Amino acid sequence: MNHLHLTRRQLLGSLGLSVGAPALSSLLASESEAGQGLPHFPPKAKRVIYLMQSGGPSHVDLFDDKATLKKMQGEEVPESILQGLRQTTMTAGQKSKPCMAAAWNGSKRGDSGMWVSDLLPHTASVVDDLCFIRSMHGEQINHAPAMTQILTGHNLPGRPSIGAWLTYGLGTMAENLPSFVVMTSQDKQGSCGQLFFDYYWGAGFLPGKHQGVPFRSAGDPVLYLSNPKGISRKARRQMLDSLAEMNQMAHARFADPEIETRISQYEMAFQMQASVPELTDFSNEPQSVLDMYGPDVHRKGSYAYNCLMARRLAERGTRFIQLMHAGWDQHGNLPNQLPIQCQDTDQPSAALVKDLKAKGLLDDTLVIWGGEFGRTPYVQGDITNASAHGRDHHPRAFTIWMAGGGIKPGTIYGSSDEFAFHVAENPVHIRDLQATLMHLCGIDHERFTYRHQGLDFKLTGVEPARVVSEVLA
Repeated sequence: MNHLHLTRRQLLGSLGLSVGAPALSSLLASESEAGQGLPHFPPKAKRVIYLMQSGGPSHVDLFDDKATLKKMQGEEVPESILQGLRQTTMTAGQKSKPCMAAAWNGSKRGDSGMWVSDLLPHTASVVDDLCFIRSMHGEQINHAPAMTQILTGHNLPGRPSIGAWLTYGLGTMAENLPSFVVMTSQDKQGSCGQLFFDYYWGAGFLPGKHQGVPFRSAGDPVLYLSNPKGISRKARRQMLDSLAEMNQMAHARFADPEIETRISQYEMAFQMQASVPELTDFSNEPQSVLDMYGPDVHRKGSYAYNCLMARRLAERGTRFIQLMHAGWDQHGNLPNQLPIQCQDTDQPSAALVKDLKAKGLLDDTLVIWGGEFGRTPYVQGDITNASAHGRDHHPRAFTIWMAGGGIKPGTIYGSSDEFAFHVAENPVHIRDLQATLMHLCGIDHERFTYRHQGLDFKLTGVEPARVVSEVLA
């Protein structure tokens, strides 16, 4: 070791050889945990289920019907609305940008009077349990940077995801399951799928043990969950105990936090060998519950299956559950593809809200449904050809919904303009959504920071962000 270049951790590690591992652990405690008096105040939400609809659901077709678009169907969107704003390369060179109204009927539902498309009858049945924000907005016009920003607070990879921030700050509630689980799905036809990058659920510069654990859609939910032939559970336990002793000695010497991650992940893997088979066994679920999630609930890796898994994880103590469903990127063939996505996701999403409510979990579980952006109110392609037109990406105004966990039910907040293009009132930036999520979990987003490379980082970054108090119960 070059003593001219000792880091603080190396110094503490060398001290650990003389003062012992217990003393070293206490010296390092402030660095391996948030250590910021969390939660800052009593949380309304103990856990979060994020139903991420990857690709950008069309707010115009599903939630934000506009009379002006109907009146001007096929006519050009005025330049006063377009304002020369940046567009994707897919429509930037498209000379004509004709208005396209919602292609499906809908109506105002529930006591709140929220307009919901007929494509979402199950969501329509629970509108009075939901809070709709119709004034969401951001800046990123392409999928990966937009998804990265909404899930990590920055448009470039490398920052911790929301789930990592929460599990780092608030710790674990389950001893035998991960605190942060990710499940992915796509429609049965496999159309319009977006790539899912692991930094969407990564830990960034936080200790690696806080990254999301992906559950696979085929085979064992987690790789190498089963012991090899000839290895008993007792033998596995003895092997891990011996391995942990060696890792603890290495940690005492080098004080590398990733050694702690390795120890904890090996132990979690061992615990999951017993807990995951029970978690994934739906035989004890009443038939009425299975029917509520729809016919796809038994198909491993389907959105319906993942929604029921999310409820089972929630009741077993998993703190952050991130479902990612690909297929909402309808640049072409929107008339055929949008109904497919709605058929896959509508019933399970509504069932999850009903199921959590029936089990008394909705009050302290925050559920969020939405994509990384919406879709343009003008057409992409040929509006007269049902198999060759759709909508482009649109971050300047879109809709999400939330439920439970301290959210005011039956609420509609914010609105877009008459073209569903810009936010008209009560704007909610994605940073505001993140600040509100943290607040509901008992965290002041301004005070919750992590020092990295000499800077104090936080989920919501350095630009202004506010808690949207108007949607809180």
